[in-house]
Amino acid sequence: MKSGKQEEPVSREFNQCITPLTQEMVESYHEDDAYTTYTSTALPNRNEIIGILCDIRELFYPRHYGSRELFNCTIQYYIGDILMRIEEKLHKQIRLCLMRKYENSEKYQVQAVADEAAQISCAFMKTLPKIRIHMAQDVQAAYDGDPAAADKDQIIFSYPGVFAMMVFRVAHELYQLGVPIIPRMMTEYAHSRTGIDINPGATIGKYFFMDHGTGIVIGETTIIGDYVKLYQGVTLGALSTRGGQNLRGHKRHPTIEDNVTIYSNVSILGGETVIGHDSIIGGNCFITQSVPAGSKVSVKNPELQVEGGEPQEVEENFDWAN
Repeated sequence: MKSGKQEEPVSREFNQCITPLTQEMVESYHEDDAYTTYTSTALPNRNEIIGILCDIRELFYPRHYGSRELFNCTIQYYIGDILMRIEEKLHKQIRLCLMRKYENSEKYQVQAVADEAAQISCAFMKTLPKIRIHMAQDVQAAYDGDPAAADKDQIIFSYPGVFAMMVFRVAHELYQLGVPIIPRMMTEYAHSRTGIDINPGATIGKYFFMDHGTGIVIGETTIIGDYVKLYQGVTLGALSTRGGQNLRGHKRHPTIEDNVTIYSNVSILGGETVIGHDSIIGGNCFITQSVPAGSKVSVKNPELQVEGGEPQEVEENFDWAN
């Protein structure tokens, strides 16, 4: 009883302000340019998008994430069922995005939007075998590049970089097909899960591996070749974004050619910056100009200072890349 009496004055006070507070909130919606109309239902559902990613992961790795035991006589039906489930969900979410895109257009027609959504979802579904092949190559790159990897099952189950790449490769195909909103929702979900931020517009080749992965940022116009390996804390970013929306469509992020290794906490910036093939970029470098093929780049060896003792110099032959 005592607890109820303590809470009662607070509830009474709030009851007195709920009406003006509600009106103030509703008015704020009209003032927000991002809120086209609060009566619109044409927005994708975040939980559905996450569910689609889970279904695709089950499709790619049914032995690891499947909901039932697999047999040769039933696997085709099982995979077919997953494919139908993915397409049904994705078709609906794409249609909602297109409705939002066209809702203020004079050309908006419900049937035309539904037809476009169907064409896009079908085109995307046809890319899934190709994406799975890329993922198998990425898993192989992780296994080849990490002596701590016991086997590929461990990589598929637990490596954040592999999950982030699966989401990126799915989102990139949707991005290429012109789907609004959804690709970025997907990659930002992976970002929140893994600490790896890859824009769906980036171009990434085969056998790509992010060791540890945490803190990696890959910008929208980045181009990465084949057999590239990144360590944690790498930023492939823009040299400046002061131009804001005026920079849209311009090459703002670097190009990383084949067989390049970039060690931890490296920043490589600028749309004209090219890291030549077969180069090694040592840790903590800050690069805003191109590097020729076959280069080894490192920062000057620092001098280590220890208070209360003799100053110690770092060995001249210490390999900062490792």
